Amino acid sequence: MYAVIKSGGKQHRVEPGEVLKLEKLKVEAGGTINFDEVMLIGNDSKVTVGAPFVVGGKVTAEVISHGRGKKITILKMRRRKHYRRQAGHRQHFTEIKITDITGG
Repeated sequence: MYAVIKSGGKQHRVEPGEVLKLEKLKVEAGGTINFDEVMLIGNDSKVTVGAPFVVGGKVTAEVISHGRGKKITILKMRRRKHYRRQAGHRQHFTEIKITDITGG
């Protein structure tokens, strides 16, 4: 069984037991979170597509940890103009494990 959920403005295809990193969520580590914005639920023979969300669809996940991603370097430069700006960024994330998919 699999589902497509919406979180942080992005869509993710998830299956039970899968571990993935999402944009930072305000849930304590070790807690559970329910995703009600389920766009699609599918199993071996049947696929349920929502308009825009599946009625009664729910994905339950356990929060494993919070962290920060790898550093990304942003560089602006104008050649021959003696202009250069450099900055770095590390995105916050929440690591979750999908425990259950219901509905559809």
